[in-house]
Amino acid sequence: MAARASAALANETDKLLLTDLVLAECIYVLESFYEVERGRVAELMRSAISMPTLTTNDADLLLRALEVYEIERLDFAEAYLVAQAETSGIGEILSFDRSIDRVDTVTRREP
Repeated sequence: MAARASAALANETDKLLLTDLVLAECIYVLESFYEVERGRVAELMRSAISMPTLTTNDADLLLRALEVYEIERLDFAEAYLVAQAETSGIGEILSFDRSIDRVDTVTRREP
């Protein structure tokens, strides 16, 4: 399967969409099943985003989420929320997850 996937990604005549949800699933599988360390996961996902055959809806948002995930050591879902709050200009997140408090660019408020 890996060879077929690599061949599909190498085919430069087709553009493929890498959705936010698929990226999150890749991160989950790399962390949980393959036990890849966080820095390497972030590196691999940045490489995927930059592949010429892949396109995303918002590469800058995903790259910021990966940065928060890697540096602040948040789960990717929370890192994505932080990136969304930053880019939307809202800057506030309603959450019980106190790990978000490690990021000083947003404010977390408990419901």
